[in-house]
Amino acid sequence: MHLTDDSVTLEAALDPLVLALDIGSTATRGGVHDASGRRVHGLQHKVPHAFTVAPDGTSVIDPGQVSAEVEQVIDAVTGDPRLATRITGVAMDTFAASLIGVDASGRALTPCLTYADSRSAKAVAQLRQELDEHAVQQRTGTRLHTSYHAPRLRWLAAEQPGLVTRVAAWWSLGEYVWSRLIGQPLAGTSTVAWTGLLDRRTGELDPELLAVAGLTPEQLSPPTDDSVPAPSRWAALARAAWFPVITDGLASNIGSGALDATVLTAATATSGALRVLLDGPADPLPFGLWNYRVDARRTLLGGAINDVGRAVSWAEATLRLSPDLAGVLSAPPSEATPLVLPYLTGERAPGWAGGARATLTGVSAATDADGLFRGIIEGVAMTYARVAAELHPAAPQVVEVAAAGRVSNDQPEWLQVLADVLDRPVTHVTRSRATQRGTALLALDVLAPGIERAARTTGKTYEPRAAHHDYYAGRRERFAELYDTVVHG
Repeated sequence: MHLTDDSVTLEAALDPLVLALDIGSTATRGGVHDASGRRVHGLQHKVPHAFTVAPDGTSVIDPGQVSAEVEQVIDAVTGDPRLATRITGVAMDTFAASLIGVDASGRALTPCLTYADSRSAKAVAQLRQELDEHAVQQRTGTRLHTSYHAPRLRWLAAEQPGLVTRVAAWWSLGEYVWSRLIGQPLAGTSTVAWTGLLDRRTGELDPELLAVAGLTPEQLSPPTDDSVPAPSRWAALARAAWFPVITDGLASNIGSGALDATVLTAATATSGALRVLLDGPADPLPFGLWNYRVDARRTLLGGAINDVGRAVSWAEATLRLSPDLAGVLSAPPSEATPLVLPYLTGERAPGWAGGARATLTGVSAATDADGLFRGIIEGVAMTYARVAAELHPAAPQVVEVAAAGRVSNDQPEWLQVLADVLDRPVTHVTRSRATQRGTALLALDVLAPGIERAARTTGKTYEPRAAHHDYYAGRRERFAELYDTVVHG
């Protein structure tokens, strides 16, 4: 029987059921999935939220607020008495690289620092003077950057030493939520890897980085991929196993159908990434990319991009755009389009310039809002292309680029720009909430290994247009020159 990835009624859903939770940059979402990975109709819920940001690089969210949102989601999707105890697993992914300091009772002493918080930029520069960054990357798979624990804790120790001495443990957002809900801060291997402290080959914490961060191993949750039983106040979850929290990057790949080294996922949500799942560590590991250990066997190779949907949302909120953005994106490229470095909250891959900010060039009196929007979109595509160029030597077997996420679903025409800039076909994975689907599928691999999974849903495949090859080749060159001048000049 061939199953399609559509919603299914509760009556038709295949047991066992899984509750998948997804804490993203703009909302907490969750829903019940059946054993094939299909969403159960009517048992989905979303609670919007936003990061608190400031010009100094602050990007935080209240962990107590998010924990309450998760409870709201669970309340909303488990209230149907027909569920009985058919849910046998609860799994959660969160945006990666979050950090919360807690006391001995698990009470949050800090807000949750998100991946986009760049206030530790000076600490990054200090650590690059003290450490061999190439050696660090070869061990952990990560560069020194404001997203990771070592510079953040160095910065916090200098700015708030009294607070740091009161911290008993440093958790991710997901660990904090699980501690509040089930009393156990379960951290999956991928969650610990995104701290920047985990050896990608051995799965052990890196002693040199622990030392410069002022950490002991006991202050971090050990990585585990084993589920546990746990009591909860929800009757529908009485039989459920609770899975360690994983990162949205891993979940997104699985949910997009990127299950091996032949499929490259282009995640296009508030932030974005290019990622490919490998058996074992990447060798060679390009200096501009990361390679996270995600379980005992596999690693994830790629690069993250802070500002994708965030850049689109900024443009929509700031500029007087026309209602026909599809036409703006479908129009032939123009030399009059401004060239944009779209770093609203700093750059991650491949340059790892946490303090970088957006730059616009080529703006004239004739430039209108739509032209500037097109320039922003092309700039976002250029950032993907820079990551793709570094990724190719380590993953030459890629045959498909699968694009998934809010930006691609809201503005699918932008995928033509991405295909032209990458100079390779891009397939639109139309399934909304692909990340949440991936979280459900990973739990189902444990709970229902013998049941057929519903195939992912896809839309159009965008082929690169030969007529625009030279334009975008020149555009990529000018982007690189501007980047070198502004970011590293």
